[in-house]
Amino acid sequence: MYSKFFISSRKLFPNSEITVTMMNRILITGGGGFIGSHLGRELYRLGKFVRIVDTKFDDYIQETYCNEKLTLDLREFENCLTVTKNVDAVFNLAANMGGIGFITSVGADVMHDNVLINANMLEASRQNAVNRYFFSSSACIYPTYRQNDPNIKGLKEEDAYPADPDNFYGWEKLYSEKMCEAYQHDYGLNVRIARYHNIYGPEGTYKGGREKSPAALCRKVVMADDPGSISVWGDGKQTRSYCYIDDAVRGTIMLMDSNFDRPLNIGSERLVTIDELADMIIKISGKRVTKTHDMSAPQGVRGRNADISLTKKVLGWEPKVTLEEGLSKTYSWIEMMCANEKEVLAVS
Repeated sequence: MYSKFFISSRKLFPNSEITVTMMNRILITGGGGFIGSHLGRELYRLGKFVRIVDTKFDDYIQETYCNEKLTLDLREFENCLTVTKNVDAVFNLAANMGGIGFITSVGADVMHDNVLINANMLEASRQNAVNRYFFSSSACIYPTYRQNDPNIKGLKEEDAYPADPDNFYGWEKLYSEKMCEAYQHDYGLNVRIARYHNIYGPEGTYKGGREKSPAALCRKVVMADDPGSISVWGDGKQTRSYCYIDDAVRGTIMLMDSNFDRPLNIGSERLVTIDELADMIIKISGKRVTKTHDMSAPQGVRGRNADISLTKKVLGWEPKVTLEEGLSKTYSWIEMMCANEKEVLAVS
């Protein structure tokens, strides 16, 4: 029954765009999650040896997307030593994280777990002489005082300091960036850092409390009656920019294969309000759905947008998938997943 929701792998690179010369044997931590599984699929398609590790696997991607799949807790250093053996490159995407509802309610576990994972992975990569190390950072590292206006200009990489992230998750990511920098400075570890800005798409978390705003709104519209209504968190005037998963994977691989060793934004420069995002999804659905606003719900900073001018300059990368196209694909997948759940319930 599940197989009807299979989404075949997409070829993200024209033959001339990238060679991935620096990586043959690859480890992806957090490979059971959203970005990690999509990244694994593309690297596997490119003919690389791909080892993934996670504590759990969503299994939304149904085709084979790795050579080895290991279930291990990377808060344990010995596990990190095990998984980093005999690999050229490490993509460290393992993290205890989620959408705004999760990261504003959970602080200690996020910081404790992620700092342990990142410290262990850096040291294990050093001891096992990994050639190249990627760290998945976040736009959450940017300071609150730069994000008080919904009409925000894009955040440049140098805007990270003086530091003042608005949540514990952002502080942990910023600290881990500096830890990567220290390992690069002291031990010569070849580091790459991407600051992801609201990556979304199909085959990712869409329910359970850890989903992000595009997936949450898609699910709400799917589940709404026709006519019906959905609840939008906050006043709907807060703004964000969103980057489709295929573009994020392409940018991640290009960064890892480049000579650029400082933090770099991977995101979109198109700013929309959350109300506009919801309206796009409602239009895609074809339903007659109205919006209400939950002012008691967390809504994060008032505005967050990416400046990708440096990324364009050093990588020649920019998003190719429009927000409308990406949301349409995401909505269709979540609609099918919800329909499948209904079928399972009806049978049981």
